[in-house]
Amino acid sequence: MQNRSLLFTGIISLSLLALLISCGHPRQSGNAVKPGDSLQILIRTISEKITSSPSDGGLYNRRASLFLEDHQNDKALNDINKAIQIDPRKPAYYITLSDIYLNMGKPDKCGEALKKAIELDPQGNEGLLKYARLNLIIKEYKTAFEYVRKCLTIDQVNPRAWFILGLTHLETGDTIAAVNEFKKTVDQDQNHYEALMQLGELYAMKKDNLSAGYYQNALRVKPNDKVALYLLGMFYQDTKQFDQAVATYQQLQKADSTNRNAPYNIGYIYLVYLKDLPKAADYFSKAMKADPGYYEALYNRGYSFELMGDNQKAYDDYQKTLKIHPNYEKAVDGLNRLDRVMGKAGK
Repeated sequence: MQNRSLLFTGIISLSLLALLISCGHPRQSGNAVKPGDSLQILIRTISEKITSSPSDGGLYNRRASLFLEDHQNDKALNDINKAIQIDPRKPAYYITLSDIYLNMGKPDKCGEALKKAIELDPQGNEGLLKYARLNLIIKEYKTAFEYVRKCLTIDQVNPRAWFILGLTHLETGDTIAAVNEFKKTVDQDQNHYEALMQLGELYAMKKDNLSAGYYQNALRVKPNDKVALYLLGMFYQDTKQFDQAVATYQQLQKADSTNRNAPYNIGYIYLVYLKDLPKAADYFSKAMKADPGYYEALYNRGYSFELMGDNQKAYDDYQKTLKIHPNYEKAVDGLNRLDRVMGKAGK
């Protein structure tokens, strides 16, 4: 079973990654994808308009956003620079420029672009919010706090700002404040998946049943989401709600047949807690089917066989475990136990 603290670190990383997406440059109205459309079709459509109106900076800005979405950073940068040459007083152009630089891994240039956008529009939510986000990502927490609070001074109804504020508190170790800000996020946006996941995990760490409700709401937003299902299953397992844990892991198995952890955890529950050894062995086999190199599952299947008295199958599994992971201590100990029982010492 995966370590919960490592999973929590992963959830924070996912939330930071989500900031790159959720605070990314939105598609302009008029760029909506219709059935059968693609980014390439939209780019061609805007390109045709640019040919007809080559002095329209807004068209270059829109095409730059589309190139960015299509991971064509150089073309995006070229277009947005043309837009800025046409009209250097448009804050939105510098925000697009910042998105491009952030996507290119150039935080310093991203920051310069955002400062220009803020200079042109000191009350603009997008520029302030993205500057706060940038400073959170580069771990300049004092500046992140300053700018996200500026956003909230202008408008308290701002779920993206509350979420960034919550993450900043979380990164600086204030989990109580983080919980409060994430709650404000979901109060204003009940479909904010990342905030729901953060609340689910923060309450799970305290083994508080509120955790399950937040994970279930995250699953309402993203049905059959693999991360949410796994963490919900882990919460039920950690709080000894084994029927719910097994049902949740089974749902995860249906959503992702390649997931090795769901059948492994079910096997572990049947082995350690419910003492149903045949079911434990069966689920460890399913975990190995998903990942033939999953030596912990192979060892635990062997241990299940050993507890059932099927020493030969156990012996075979322990030997196979050592072929995958030589000197695995538990498998070595298992073979030594069975050598004594089966009289195979010295063989």
